[in-house]
Amino acid sequence: MSEEVELVKETLARARKEIGKIIIGQEAVIDQCLIAVFTRSHVLVEGVPGIAKTLLVRTMARVLGCEFSRIQFTPDLMPTDITGTNVFNMKESTFSLVKGPIFTSFLLADEINRAPAKTQSALLQAMQERQVTIDAETHSLSENFTVFATQNPIEYEGTYPLPEAQKDRFLLKITMDYPSREEELDLAQRLLGKDAPEEMLAKDVVQPVLPAEGLSSLRDALRGITIKEDLMAYALDLVRTSRSTDSILVGAGPRGTQALLLSSRAYAAIQGRDFVTPDDVRAMAYPVLTHRLVLRPEYEIEGVTIEESVAKLLEKVAVPR
Repeated sequence: MSEEVELVKETLARARKEIGKIIIGQEAVIDQCLIAVFTRSHVLVEGVPGIAKTLLVRTMARVLGCEFSRIQFTPDLMPTDITGTNVFNMKESTFSLVKGPIFTSFLLADEINRAPAKTQSALLQAMQERQVTIDAETHSLSENFTVFATQNPIEYEGTYPLPEAQKDRFLLKITMDYPSREEELDLAQRLLGKDAPEEMLAKDVVQPVLPAEGLSSLRDALRGITIKEDLMAYALDLVRTSRSTDSILVGAGPRGTQALLLSSRAYAAIQGRDFVTPDDVRAMAYPVLTHRLVLRPEYEIEGVTIEESVAKLLEKVAVPR
């Protein structure tokens, strides 16, 4: 294993340990969030209220030495509330830019589907190009700019579903489930003592594992993770098969193939390997594909789920040996 890949492995292990001081359980979710950051991508996080979605992103920002901002999306939120605007200074007779919360490194877009399409679209340029245009002037964002957009899966009244083209810009869709009984009991005990997660984060119990500028070199080191051609073909066939499966109306596009390869490579690094296996590709197939596929209405009425369709894809496409 090369020194660069060994460094990635060690840094990821330290990051997971530091995040684990605050976040109880949710190991798979933590790994997937780290994958998004280390592949310079964005994630859609879905989970019921109160399971530490915001706390997770705040903790990750602290551990990775990055800035954090939060936007609560509401129906009356305007695009300029996100990007910022030029304000006229009467004393100096000049315009000056008042930057919005999008000028950060880690942006939590809380309940993104509560804002109308016009406001949601304010994020599109920033997510794709990491820059924002305000009054015909373009401003660059942080090299580490990452959007963590959350959705509440049980409350759809008064929401604006994300268009398929917008969901495709998220590398992964992460589902945060309820903690186990033991984990929830541990959390309750912490809250009643001196180790409440919010207090621990405020007391700087969590230590950064690297400065923000160090993320770039770690991303470069990921290129040292080997992906054989037959595994690239396997990932491609999974995505292409999604376009010809009976239960799927709209399959994943080329960006789905790219996301599957990038995330599989980062997943291999998290597992401590410098090469990708078929199991890495299969493990990332669910978070990569579930938000990119659209079920046919007749199958949806019958109770078929996207997860079941992805499982059939994995059964249908032969695994390389």
